[in-house]
Amino acid sequence: MPNLPAEAEPAGQGRAVSTTGLSAVLWDMDGTLVDSEKIWDVSLAELARHLGGELSAPTRIAMVGSSMWRTLDLMFDEVGLEHRPEAMREAAGWLSRRTAQLFHAGLPWRPGALETLRLVRSTGLATALVTSTERSLVEQALDSIGREFFDLTVCGDEVPATKPAPDPYLIAAEKLGVRPEHCLAIEDSPTGATAASAAGCVVLVVPNDVAVPQAAGRIQRESLAGLTESDLHELWASATAGNHWSPQSVRSAVPPRDQ
Repeated sequence: MPNLPAEAEPAGQGRAVSTTGLSAVLWDMDGTLVDSEKIWDVSLAELARHLGGELSAPTRIAMVGSSMWRTLDLMFDEVGLEHRPEAMREAAGWLSRRTAQLFHAGLPWRPGALETLRLVRSTGLATALVTSTERSLVEQALDSIGREFFDLTVCGDEVPATKPAPDPYLIAAEKLGVRPEHCLAIEDSPTGATAASAAGCVVLVVPNDVAVPQAAGRIQRESLAGLTESDLHELWASATAGNHWSPQSVRSAVPPRDQ
């Protein structure tokens, strides 16, 4: 992982950085902040047809949270094409252009996401957006989400290895000037949760379309709706202490499901 230049200040300079408690919140984007996985459903299905095949539900699930190139590896296997670099580059361009068209129509928020973004920003905690999506699409998404909520962004095409590798989270923490174990990563997918856990972050998992396994250092919650500042600190402290919280262990605005 690259070191910061000696003269550089951490991107979170001037924000609340704790050496004993929660210092930063690291946000995933697709499926966590915005329900863009539904948009990717459309563009990926269209790409499969463009390549002469169909995208199955299991392969689509395997793509959630993955990088562009991992997604294309799965896609080319799915439609029975050789992994020729030129063909994969063409497919990547096609997919990026089509997804950008769909992003332009607007990105729907996940429940409670905008309110929690505002809450985190008001606390003075350092923040970063950590996503597997490539920079060009992230910049378009930030037009809707709001750049003002983040001290920095780490994109999938800017890191040595993207999720499920820990690199994106390690780089974000380093650039913010905080230790990963003092970060709360908010994720919706197994791929993202694996990356954040491997980096040493506490992970708040808010599943969207894909179930995420329980693991040490992870807290499951049905929705971001209703989170308070004290909840954030208590979630981090509980996971750090080795406690396992169920979705009902924290206040939630989501009504219980009928049994």
